[in-house]
Amino acid sequence: MFFHIFQKHIDKALDALVTAGDISADTDRSNVTLEPPRDPAHGDLSTNAAMVLCKAAGMKPRDLAAKIVDQLTQIDDVASAEIAGPGFINLRVSETVLASELLEIDRLGPEYGRSDKGKGVTVNVEYVSANPTGPMHMGHCRGAVVGDALADLLEAIGHEVIREYYVNDAGSQVDTLARSAHLRYLEALGEDIGEIPEGLYPGDYLKPVGAALASEFGEDYRDGPESAWLLTFRKAAVAGMMDMIRSDLALLGIEHDVFSSEAELQAAGKPEAAEAILRSRDLVYDGVLEQPKGKVIEDWEPVKLPLFRSTQFGDDQDRPIKKSDGSWTYFGGDLAYHFQKASAADELIDIWGADHSGTVKRIKAAVAALTEGKTKFDVKLVQMVRLLRNGEPEKMSKRSGNFVTIADMVEEVGKDAVRFTMLTRKADAQMDFDFAKVTEASRDNPVFYVQYAHARIQSTLRKAADEGILPSDTHLDRLETEEFDLVKMMAQFPRIVESAAAAREPHRVAFYLNDLAAAFHGHYNLGNDRPDKRILMVNEVETTSARLFLVKNLGQTIRNGLALMGVEAVDSM
Repeated sequence: MFFHIFQKHIDKALDALVTAGDISADTDRSNVTLEPPRDPAHGDLSTNAAMVLCKAAGMKPRDLAAKIVDQLTQIDDVASAEIAGPGFINLRVSETVLASELLEIDRLGPEYGRSDKGKGVTVNVEYVSANPTGPMHMGHCRGAVVGDALADLLEAIGHEVIREYYVNDAGSQVDTLARSAHLRYLEALGEDIGEIPEGLYPGDYLKPVGAALASEFGEDYRDGPESAWLLTFRKAAVAGMMDMIRSDLALLGIEHDVFSSEAELQAAGKPEAAEAILRSRDLVYDGVLEQPKGKVIEDWEPVKLPLFRSTQFGDDQDRPIKKSDGSWTYFGGDLAYHFQKASAADELIDIWGADHSGTVKRIKAAVAALTEGKTKFDVKLVQMVRLLRNGEPEKMSKRSGNFVTIADMVEEVGKDAVRFTMLTRKADAQMDFDFAKVTEASRDNPVFYVQYAHARIQSTLRKAADEGILPSDTHLDRLETEEFDLVKMMAQFPRIVESAAAAREPHRVAFYLNDLAAAFHGHYNLGNDRPDKRILMVNEVETTSARLFLVKNLGQTIRNGLALMGVEAVDSM
């Protein structure tokens, strides 16, 4: 593909300098980059090779650049190579190589942009992992979409990906859920339960769970002590909530491969096993935490607890893995869970809400300790989304039961609008989701703008077919400079996919598609004032067939990008 071809050309030029004795064969080239210059007027590609290799070569950057340019200009694919600034080299590529890239897009079709760069490396991506206490709401949506799109990107570059959801079903919140379900059980038996007591989950979503329990157990648990029914109701309520969560996620096109239960993890003794490993490496010891700084706690007493030496891994203090009552802390359970994940994957990626930022350092420390640094671990923090309706903030409160669910959102604006919008900003940047804006048919609505570009292309192809003209690569020499400029943008797609996957930033694909759509719309609109620039010219069959071949494959590139985002490429609008 385009970038890979020119990376090889750069390597070939540098190899020639090694042969000539200008560069040592063992010179590190890992920092040599090849990318489009910020200003397209400077060329099609730019490399910093001379800048990063000049010291090892013992030359001034521009002197080394001149030698590299001499080698590059001997390559047919290179139309020109020029030195810029302190030693950058700007390249212009030949139209022949661009025509070849267009043929490659056509040959590969849906596979264009995919690679095997990550082959042989398994990556576990954990995302959503909301407490199983109710339906999915707006607060979960962005992390769900970011995680799913990232998993798609990693698969696109050849990784085997495990999509995982961690079910937090061992904490006090699931006991509260069980008690809330018991109240709905009594309601299903005909009791007037009145107002939901403070502290219980008030949403109507628990009514079906209560009805199912009433159907299964009848009057058995109407009057008995809590100890008689709590475990049974907890399991039933969690199962009911997870069915609802799976259903909600399916509306966004999201499916997980693995659902790991915190309760099952603890029942299997995984935290104890992790603790034993850490103690064997002197990374857990029994010690006393200092009193929290800046706080005066009158009844505070020092308590000896098992502490993980997270300060050895850059944390600001050692962390307890158990509470004073012997139960596991959240951290203790989490480190065991990540150790379990590491047994099946080479790399771990967690998608967390920004409110979990304080936990990142200690979990990274635990993974490094448990895997002895062999498992790469990354956390992507996702900022909250401010939900607007008619320009006013939409109030949400999971505790009161009044919140906007994912199902509500998808029903109102559609899956594509939700997914694309969630990827239009970096995950760690705050964003607004305005119901009016994400459905308007305007340039300011990215999902509409990109989908409209694809629909416009399909409409053009249909009109041409009605005239008996089909796309053809026979006369690509009829394409003009501005049309080859579109091919240059299309040729960036494989690089965008690889860089987005490497940076764990799926929003890069959305940005690229918006730019590509803008370039296409701009080119298409030229024909409004210049008939000779129109894609469809019934009296110029050869030129039209070449232009149709171009836009057909531009549409393919848009489809491939939208597929990575889980968004449909519509054929008409």
